[in-house]
Amino acid sequence: MAYIEKRYRLGNVIEVEQYHTGRYGAPGQGRKKKKKPTPEQVARINQANKEKICRRKLRAHFNVGDYFTDLTYAKDARPPDMEAAKQHFREFMRIVRREYRKRGRELKWIRNIEVGQRNAWHVHLVINRIPDTDLIIRKAWKQGKVIIQNLTPDGEFKKLAEYITKSPVTEERLIESDYSSSRNLPITEPEKRVYKRWKTWKENPKIPEGWYLDIDSLFEGENPVTGYPYRTYSLFRIQRE
Repeated sequence: MAYIEKRYRLGNVIEVEQYHTGRYGAPGQGRKKKKKPTPEQVARINQANKEKICRRKLRAHFNVGDYFTDLTYAKDARPPDMEAAKQHFREFMRIVRREYRKRGRELKWIRNIEVGQRNAWHVHLVINRIPDTDLIIRKAWKQGKVIIQNLTPDGEFKKLAEYITKSPVTEERLIESDYSSSRNLPITEPEKRVYKRWKTWKENPKIPEGWYLDIDSLFEGENPVTGYPYRTYSLFRIQRE
């Protein structure tokens, strides 16, 4: 049974995906019939893909010391709907972008606008740090308070990606959310290899020198649509660059 391996090199992380090609099975095993996913499965798959893409953007384009920011709303400044909240963010970003350009720096960001059952609106924002970033964003956000934290290396931003992509699918308390990011966060195409022998799958993940396996990332399961097995895991650089 053949399988494909993809390796994404993302700064201090290598993410590995291994999955069945679907072209043929083990000896004596015919092609499996694809199943039609349920709406619940589609929602979970879409959410997982959103988290995965966000995690890869964070790992490829942000680093320890960049900012994770909460843009909050005063009660009398809360937006009537998501479109109004998005307009507030666009106005905020116009100011921030202008200040970055004045300093000859490129602006990178990822954000999620959220509203909960108590109508408490806020924006979670990851932004690359330059001198005066804290002053810039505090001056630009006119709807409420700004809370700023530095990114830390814990888990290489895995939990941060989960947090900043929250939606009603993952948290019942949320009524609505809207995730977005700047366009200048490309993810490099992975290194791809096809293995024609299934026995190599059964081996432990190969760990190159200078890296270690993030055991919490190791997962083996079955694709709910194709019915074929897959495995994912991440390798972390021992000495971060």
